[in-house]
Amino acid sequence: MSMNVGSPGGAGADPEPMMEMNMTPLIDVMLVLIIMMIITIPKQNHSVNLNMPVGTPPPSTKEPQVVTIDVDFDGTVLWDNTPIPDRATLEAKLSNVAAMADQPEVHLRPNKLVEYKVVAGVMASAQRLGVTKIGMVGNEQFQ
Repeated sequence: MSMNVGSPGGAGADPEPMMEMNMTPLIDVMLVLIIMMIITIPKQNHSVNLNMPVGTPPPSTKEPQVVTIDVDFDGTVLWDNTPIPDRATLEAKLSNVAAMADQPEVHLRPNKLVEYKVVAGVMASAQRLGVTKIGMVGNEQFQ
């Protein structure tokens, strides 16, 4: 740190402006901010507590039942390769699936040319009726 004692031109000359910025207040403020940040940051815990089941699960004795719903390019809905004539029949079949104690897996396979509203309608009906095991199959055709 340096100190400005006087100007070399004598007492009558105009004082020169100070060319250096005083860094001490800036450094003090930065140190206070760093200390406040260190104090206020909570200690981070890098472990996640999980309640895992104990023991080995019993082996699955039966294969899961699978229901395939295909939606053709023109909006025709097929239930296990059988055409469904209207929305009421589809909803009746979905409600039967939802009423089962062990619901079968529902695989929804839309054609890439079908309108989105038809597929969204099938998914909305399945959700509204309580089908919990539903998944999209054949998504590789959309890439």
